[in-house]
Amino acid sequence: MNLPNKLTIFRMILVPIMVIIPFLGVKGDLFGIPTEFWLIDVIFILASLTDKLDGYLARKNNQVTVFGKFLDPLADKILVLAAMVMLVEMDKLPAWIPIIVLAREFLVSGYRLVAVEKGGNVIAASKWGKLKTVTQMIAIILAFIDLYGFGVCFTGRLQGGEFILNLIVTVMMIIQTIATIFSGIDYMKGAKELIKN
Repeated sequence: MNLPNKLTIFRMILVPIMVIIPFLGVKGDLFGIPTEFWLIDVIFILASLTDKLDGYLARKNNQVTVFGKFLDPLADKILVLAAMVMLVEMDKLPAWIPIIVLAREFLVSGYRLVAVEKGGNVIAASKWGKLKTVTQMIAIILAFIDLYGFGVCFTGRLQGGEFILNLIVTVMMIIQTIATIFSGIDYMKGAKELIKN
């Protein structure tokens, strides 16, 4: 097994580790933010970096494999959705946001499977897809260290740094949700012919 595929598997192993941290009873805080939130964030960032690294290494060293093509996007979806579900459980994110993300992923994955079976071309990531990825990562990373839930910045309860952080998280979550919807629509446009058939 080559290094890019090992990194992908490592990313998948990091997901359950990230998920169990809230159950470990980690004590203490740093800058007023619970240590467990920092630990979750570090694991999420590390996992996100392996995503960039495995793709880069696979292309650079000509180590692109069928296994990697299958597992890499799957590992990404598991990581992002696991993080979002955790944020919902922590009352930091409304459930409708990961529901939209999940629905989009099901539609896109279904389209890709049909496209491959029919011998069609899989659409490359659009500007909406790239915007979705960037804003999603920023929003999730900052949401774990934000002590308040989605949209609290609009209630007038927050000031200073707490207000700015919550505002950034809220705006980024809104942008990533819009980008998720439009990137899904882009894929569905490409699926018209497949649906007709």
